[in-house]
Amino acid sequence: MTDPSPVLRNGTGQDDGVGSAGHRGAARSRPGERLAQWMFIVPAAAYLLLFFGYPILRNAVMSFQEYTTTTFYTGSAPFVGLRNYSEILSSDLFSKTAATTVLFTAGSIVGQFALGLAFALFFQRRFPLGGLLRSLLLLPWLLPLVVSGTTWKWMLDPDTGVVNAALRGLHLSSSGIPWLTGPSQALGSVILVNIWVGIPFNTAILYSGLRNIPAHLYEAAKLDGAGPVASFRHITWPLLRPQVGVVLVLGVVYTLKVLDIILVVTGGGPANATDTIATQAYALSFQQFEFGRGAALSNVLLVISLTSALVYLRAVQRARNV
Repeated sequence: MTDPSPVLRNGTGQDDGVGSAGHRGAARSRPGERLAQWMFIVPAAAYLLLFFGYPILRNAVMSFQEYTTTTFYTGSAPFVGLRNYSEILSSDLFSKTAATTVLFTAGSIVGQFALGLAFALFFQRRFPLGGLLRSLLLLPWLLPLVVSGTTWKWMLDPDTGVVNAALRGLHLSSSGIPWLTGPSQALGSVILVNIWVGIPFNTAILYSGLRNIPAHLYEAAKLDGAGPVASFRHITWPLLRPQVGVVLVLGVVYTLKVLDIILVVTGGGPANATDTIATQAYALSFQQFEFGRGAALSNVLLVISLTSALVYLRAVQRARNV
C-alpha cells in the first residue's frame, strides 16, 4: 500500500526537505514583500498628508479665527467660532455670488455637454483629415487658462475686439455689443469662454464611449428600419449613459472652482456681475486680506465640491453595475 503522506521521500525513506524548505522560503519572503508594499505606500501617503491634508486642516482652523495681516506680526489669531461663516452666509454679496455661480455652472455645463456630444457624434464618422481635426480640437484644453482668457479678452473688447469689428463689418451691430462692460453680457462672455475651454474634455470622454458601442447593434437596428433618431434614442444614449454621468459630474466639480478665466477676462466685474464663490473667496483672502472669512467661504465651496464628488462616485459605481 502506498504512503499517502504528501512529504517527499528519497530513496532511503527520509524526507528530502524540499517541501518544508519551500514553505520556509515563502514565509521568509512575506515580510520582504510587505516592506516593499509599504515603501510604495508611505511616500504617497506622506505627500497627500503634507500637500493636501495639512492645507485643508489649516484652512479649516483659520476659518474659525480672526486671521488678518496683523496676525503675521503679532502671531495672535483670536478664535471667533462661527462668526466668519455667519457673516459670509448672511451677506447680500454671498447671495449674489451664489446665484452667479449657479448660472455660470449651469450655462457652462449645458454648453460644454451639448457641443461636446455633437462633436463626438461628428467625429464618429470616418472622413479625410478626421484625426487631424480631432487633434486640433484639443488645443483649447492644452493651452494655459491665462493664455486662453487673455486671448478672449482681446477678442471681446468692446472697442478694439475682433468680434465687434466683425459685427460692424457685417452690419449686424452699429455700436457693437458690450461683451465685458455690460452686466448680463459679461456673464454670458465668461460662460462662452468656459464652454470653449471645456468642449475638448467632453468630446474626448464621449467619443471614447461612442467607440465602445458595438457596431453590429446599429446594423441590426438599421435592418429593423430604425432611423438615426431612433438609433440614438434606443442604442447610443443608453449605452453612453455611464460616460454622460462622469462628464456631467466632473464638469460641475471643475466649473465650481473656475477662477483663472473670470479673473483674467472680467476680474469679477462689472459691479460683481461675474463674481462667483471662488472669485469672492480669492478676493477676501488675497485682495482684502481677510483670511478668516476667505477660508470660511472656500470651505463652503469645498463642501459643495465634495458633495458633487460623492455624486460622481455613486455614478461610477452605478456605471460599473450596469
